[in-house]
Amino acid sequence: MKPVLSLVAACMLSVFANAAQIKDIANVVGVRENQLIGYGLVVGLNGSGDGSSSEFTIQSLSNMLQTVNVKIDPNDIKSKNTAAVIVTAKLPAFARQGDKLDVVISSIGDAKSLQGGTLLMTPLKGVDGDIYALAQGSLTIGGKSQGRNSGNHATAGTIFGGAFVEREIVYDIYNQEAINLSLKESNFNIASNIQNAINLQVGGNVAVAIDPRTVRVSKPDGASMVEFLAGILEIDVDYKALDKIIIDERTGTIVSGVNITVDPVVITHKDITIKIEPNSYEDGERAIDIKDGTSIDPVANLIKVSGERTTVASVARALNKLGASPSDIIAIMENLKRVGAIHVDLEII
Repeated sequence: MKPVLSLVAACMLSVFANAAQIKDIANVVGVRENQLIGYGLVVGLNGSGDGSSSEFTIQSLSNMLQTVNVKIDPNDIKSKNTAAVIVTAKLPAFARQGDKLDVVISSIGDAKSLQGGTLLMTPLKGVDGDIYALAQGSLTIGGKSQGRNSGNHATAGTIFGGAFVEREIVYDIYNQEAINLSLKESNFNIASNIQNAINLQVGGNVAVAIDPRTVRVSKPDGASMVEFLAGILEIDVDYKALDKIIIDERTGTIVSGVNITVDPVVITHKDITIKIEPNSYEDGERAIDIKDGTSIDPVANLIKVSGERTTVASVARALNKLGASPSDIIAIMENLKRVGAIHVDLEII
């Protein structure tokens, strides 16, 4: 039997306007996480580490031993209890020295498993090359049963709170006279709504929409920027999310707004034919529900959809009933977009 494509009607993508707090749809420019990365060694593996073909692991182990006054030729190292790994972490905004960070460890050699390993002290650097944290500790593999952590072949792990912040990223927000809000999605209407909502709440013209992505907000005289930001980020504004269709090609999941329609069109894909017809009933006749207006001929692989409006959900549901594969449904959706039958953005992830 062909796999069935799952269809989720996302309330988050609904066409209805909703109220949203500014903090949910915009960020304060400069206040963000920073990515950290480092190269390290995991030891204590039960013969499941990198083999002799991973020369960088052997050389790294030799260099590490020299730091503790043990000099050894890399050619004499045969240990399979060590693995070379890449360590990554996220440095939160306003992190202070001594704060703990979660780190993710991933093998880069031919290690079979990192199960039971311990990460040796690893410096984590930012894009500028400076060290911002130090990571060390025992790995937690977790209970995953698929992917890289399947069975005994766990080549990635985590150390919760395994890194300590050593260097802070300074951002002097207290002495700022103005800040910029960056919208998560460019939209003229939302930028204007944020500007108007802040000015209405605070008074005056403290907020100015510079472009569809940026709103500049000036601090009132005598106010604390921290307290001022805490207040404006809680303000509710009229918000309407952009309609879009998101397709997860790996899992075969389609997420779309509940009211995204498909224009009349005829499309043939392999042995499947879809015919979407405009409203064909007479004036005054009761509208036909989408479900009732969809007819499927399994023998001819023909889907006929007629009614007041045809949605992406009804097309996907009909294709599922016909037994179309996920790849077939994704291809049909892409072609519906190309021909202009769907008027919203289509995003493949």
